[in-house]
Amino acid sequence: MTATPASGTTGAPASEAAAADPGSGPGDGLVRAGGIVFLIGAVATLVTVAPLFLHTKPFPTVAYLVCMLMAVGFVLAAAGVLRSIGAQRRQATSFSASVSAPVSAPLSASGASPEAGVPSEAEASAAPRA
Repeated sequence: MTATPASGTTGAPASEAAAADPGSGPGDGLVRAGGIVFLIGAVATLVTVAPLFLHTKPFPTVAYLVCMLMAVGFVLAAAGVLRSIGAQRRQATSFSASVSAPVSAPLSASGASPEAGVPSEAEASAAPRA
C-alpha cells in the first residue's frame, strides 16, 4: 500500500506553495480584514435601522457608532488594494530594469563569442578550406 498526499497538497515546498497561492500577496490580509469589518458594520446598520421601520424604541448611540465599522472596513480594504498596487508596481519596475539591463557575454580564450557555431576571425582564417 502506498501513501498518497492529502488532498490540496502538491508536494511542493512551502515557499513555492505560498508563492503560487493567489491569496497570499501583500495587502490581501488587509482586504480580507476590511471585508469582515465592513460586513459587521453592515449587519449593525441593518439592526440599528430596523427599529425605525418597526416603530419601536431606537437603540442607544453606541449602536449607531458600531455602524461606522462599515467605513472603517472600507478604508482597510482600500489600504490593502493600494498596498497590493504598490507591490505590483515595484515588481514590474524591478523586472523591467532587469530585462533592459545589457548582458555582456564573456569571451572565450580564443576570442570567440560563446555563441554556438560562430567562430572568431582567427579561427575562420586558420581553418582548412575544402
